[in-house]
Amino acid sequence: MQQNISNYDFSGKKAIVRVDFNVPLNEKFEITDDTRIRAAIPTLKKVLEKGGSLIIMSHLGRPKGVDPKLSLKHIIGRVEKHLGTKVQFADDCAKAGAQAAALKPGEVLLLENLRFYAEEEGKPRGLKEDATDEEKKAAKAKVKESQKEFVKTLASYADCYINDAFGTAHRAHASTALIASYFPNDKMFGYLMEGEIKAIDTVLNNPPRPLTAIIGGAKVSSKIAIIENLLDRVDNLIICGGMVYTFIKALGGHIGKSICEDDQIDVAKAIMKKAQSKGIDLDLYRTVMVADKFGEDANTQIVPNDNIPDGWEGVDASTESVEKWRDMIMGSKAILWNGPLGVFEVNKFAGSTKLMATMLAEATQKGCFTLVGGGDSVAAVTQMGFADKVSYVSTGGGAMLEYLEGKTLPGIAAIRE
Repeated sequence: MQQNISNYDFSGKKAIVRVDFNVPLNEKFEITDDTRIRAAIPTLKKVLEKGGSLIIMSHLGRPKGVDPKLSLKHIIGRVEKHLGTKVQFADDCAKAGAQAAALKPGEVLLLENLRFYAEEEGKPRGLKEDATDEEKKAAKAKVKESQKEFVKTLASYADCYINDAFGTAHRAHASTALIASYFPNDKMFGYLMEGEIKAIDTVLNNPPRPLTAIIGGAKVSSKIAIIENLLDRVDNLIICGGMVYTFIKALGGHIGKSICEDDQIDVAKAIMKKAQSKGIDLDLYRTVMVADKFGEDANTQIVPNDNIPDGWEGVDASTESVEKWRDMIMGSKAILWNGPLGVFEVNKFAGSTKLMATMLAEATQKGCFTLVGGGDSVAAVTQMGFADKVSYVSTGGGAMLEYLEGKTLPGIAAIRE
């Protein structure tokens, strides 16, 4: 039975909480961006304020075994700063029973990096390159068996389980999904997970109308499933980013040396045909900014989307194109934005992405629900100072993309079951 963190009684209980403290570290092991830590603090403080104690677990990086450079001990100071209390550390996830048992209400224990253990992901390590299929099968079976004990051990530390790591919700790992079965009546989402799920469900399941989706990215192939799922839901669809040139070529346009997936031409045609049959307004750039190379010193010009000169490539939407969407944006009641409009990392090619962010901020002020998600678009609105001017910024990355595709995420299903 799923519980609710807001009204759950944590008094005298130990809560084991899966967070996403996968933060960037510099060569001195200093945190360069603690956004993910700060995002989990409301959930962690809730447990402490209600008389519980905390066992925090997370991964950091992608180690293939124990790696001191990726130890969670490097982040203890920052966690203590934001939590406002001392944080104990267990340097072995599988042998933290005594430390967990000794926790008093208000005390906090941080477990070492979960991915130091093959059991977390349930994948064998150290296989020889020439391993036979039989050896691979045996190794997989062995780690799956030991994973059961690992999960059982983690669960034994606590009275209840909280998943507040949406960014790993699409992984059926020990700490994100399997552990939940040990807490059939004492499992719940943290505030961050609740917020992510509510925001995406607002767009996918019962959005205010009209609903506009702005979908970008370099490749059509990486967004096919999302677009197809959205075609049953949206009123307007704006295709942007590098993938727009595949659509333009599918319409017979000349795209110069712009990025294009020739093997996705038929897919683009099918998407446009389906959109038309459903009465969806599917929009592409009318004119584009093209460049003769990547970089601030590139020569640029604005040309029609179907007449890009040889040797030139599309790098951004034109201001004119974005302005033509203004009425659509301002008339929307809900907007999903996934993927920047141009190569925003290069300032010269960031104009349309910033203009779109400005328009979304304006629409938000007028009452439109605006959801921004996906690594590049999140980075864009954050760097440009618009993260607090839209309704919700999802940091879920791959988890958000799979949720938008309509997939069931193991980390969510395990709590809801």
